[in-house]
Amino acid sequence: MFAILHTERLVLQPADRSKAGQVLDYMLRNQAFLQEWEPARSPDFFTLETQRDLIAGDLLQMEAGQLAKFWMYKRGEPGHIIGSIALNNIVRGAFQSCHLGYRLDHEEVSKGYMTEGVACIVRYAFEELKLHRIEANIMPRNAASLKVVEKLGFRPEGLARKYLRINGKWEDHIHMVLLNEALEEEMG
Repeated sequence: MFAILHTERLVLQPADRSKAGQVLDYMLRNQAFLQEWEPARSPDFFTLETQRDLIAGDLLQMEAGQLAKFWMYKRGEPGHIIGSIALNNIVRGAFQSCHLGYRLDHEEVSKGYMTEGVACIVRYAFEELKLHRIEANIMPRNAASLKVVEKLGFRPEGLARKYLRINGKWEDHIHMVLLNEALEEEMG
């Protein structure tokens, strides 16, 4: 069983295949809004079958300890996804690091939900998963996303030129990092 996390206003939980309809609904509602910030999607991405397959793949990665992915719900609204937050590419050994990714419903922007959710996931990453480093790569023009991580103490470590292919174009990304200094003290 994977963790279910709670904040003052949110419930963050992994999806299983039974939640594919909710995930598809979220993706369809936000297709135009997310297009500017995500890889180009083929029409079959927006099908129930594809979403079931993606969830199944996520669960395999989670079982292997390589991913921690949470779908966001407002408390009291268990059937309506408003976003997702993921710790991708979890690497152990000497690295103890991951990449952070998140997305929010277009109707919920500027309400503090993403900052609240990411703060919870950062605590989970540092306290439960014992990760040392969380990396977030954000396009310079994505001011709202940069604001979220800056509020939480992430610091820029440079610009990655043409880092990811987003919506059909290679985009520069600012490399933002948060370190778990408590873990450094704990491990010596």
